[in-house]
Amino acid sequence: MPKEIHKTAVVSSKAELADNVSIGPFCIVGEGAVIKKGARLISNVVVDGNTEIGEDCTIYPFASIGLPPQDLKYKNEKTGIKIGKKNIIREYASIHRGSVGGDGLTELGDSNFLMAYVHVAHDCKIGNSTVMANAATLAGHVIVEDFAVVGGLVAIHQFTRIGAYAMIGGFSGIGQDILPYTMASGARAKLYGLNVIGLKRHGFSDEAVNNLKKAYKILFREKKTLKDALKKIKSDLPETKEVEHLVEFIEKNKRGICR
Repeated sequence: MPKEIHKTAVVSSKAELADNVSIGPFCIVGEGAVIKKGARLISNVVVDGNTEIGEDCTIYPFASIGLPPQDLKYKNEKTGIKIGKKNIIREYASIHRGSVGGDGLTELGDSNFLMAYVHVAHDCKIGNSTVMANAATLAGHVIVEDFAVVGGLVAIHQFTRIGAYAMIGGFSGIGQDILPYTMASGARAKLYGLNVIGLKRHGFSDEAVNNLKKAYKILFREKKTLKDALKKIKSDLPETKEVEHLVEFIEKNKRGICR
C-alpha cells in the first residue's frame, strides 16, 4: 500500500518513509527520521533527529520522539534513537535521543507497551515485551531487560538496571538494580520476593521457579555475603539459563542491588 500522509502533517523531504506508513494530522517528521512499513503516527506526533521507527509501531497523539536529550553537556552532537517492531507508544510519551556521555543511542526492542506520559531518557536500553505504566520515568542510561513491568509513577535513577521478568510496583523510587524475576516496591524500593505469578504466566516450569526460589533464599535469607551467596548458588544449584542469568546480572552490578 502507498504511504498515507495527512495534508496538515509536516514531513521533511529528507525523511525516509516506507510503504504502508500512515502519518496523521498535525504530525511533524524531521529530516533524519526513518519510518518503516506499517508504522502509524495517529496525530500530533513529533519525530525528530536521527530516529528509526520499526515496522508496525503505533504512536499516539502528542508523543515526542528523537528530541535532544535533557543533558546540559549536550551540544547538538549527532546522536539517535532506534525503535524496533510492533511497539505501542501512548499519549504524551517522550523518548530522547542519545548523548555523547553514553554510546549516542537510545534503543527500544520489539513489542513494548509504553503508556501515557512515559519518559525514556538518553542512552536508555529497553529490551522486548516490556510494559511501562502511566508516567513511569527512566533517567539516562537505564537498562530494562525483556518482559519487565514498570508500574505507574515509578522513577528510575540513572545507570540503574531492571532485570528480565521483574515487576516494580507503582509510585516507587528505584536507586539500585532490581534483580531479574523479582518484585520490588516502595519510595525507596525493597524486594518482595520472586515474581512467581508473572513467571508462571510466561510459561516458566515448576522446576525453573523452584530453582529461582532456592537462589533467592541463598541470596537473602541465609545471611551470607554476596560473594559467598553466589559461590553457593554456583556449587549447589543446576546451571539453568535462569540461574545463570541471575548470577551474571549480579556479577555485573555497579550501583548496588535492591534488597
